[in-house]
Amino acid sequence: MLVPVLPIATERMILRPFAPGDLDALVAIHGDERVVRYLPWGVRDRAELAGVLEEKALRTRVEREGDGLNLAGVDAESGALVADLSLMWRSTEHRQGEVGYILHPAHEGRGYATEGARAMLALGFDGLGLHRIYGRIDSRNAASARVLERLGMRREAHLVENEHLKGEWTDEVVYALLAREWVTRGGGASAP
Repeated sequence: MLVPVLPIATERMILRPFAPGDLDALVAIHGDERVVRYLPWGVRDRAELAGVLEEKALRTRVEREGDGLNLAGVDAESGALVADLSLMWRSTEHRQGEVGYILHPAHEGRGYATEGARAMLALGFDGLGLHRIYGRIDSRNAASARVLERLGMRREAHLVENEHLKGEWTDEVVYALLAREWVTRGGGASAP
């Protein structure tokens, strides 16, 4: 079980639960065609995102397989919501999780995705005791691939035309990192 002490401070961000005041930022993120291009859903409107926000605000702990943690990554200086971060507990038996991140389009290219995802890896490895955390991306998403590579994740698979999304067959690439690699690279305290 993982019940993180929130908020979490990183070098430039505060990671905290989503709150009602985050709706405008979520609309800017999930309402932008460029941002959702490689995601399994399309552009979402304000009404739909109000419901999504309510769900995200409740995801502040991970108790069992299938649970997810959603945190808002906020710029510590400006207070602007810059990232939508997630950690999913995918398997109890195999101690695996999945990391995810979606960046506000006004804050792309500044390292926020890497910084926020690194904090989520710490929660998964050091807080939840996961053995392996992976990230899945559309093969065309070069910016996201660079984030996962900067985190030290290894490209493990390229699945050809494995999903039919938004009217086309798409390839998926899987990156992963093991707990012992996390520790070796200075990311954590111990690796069972």
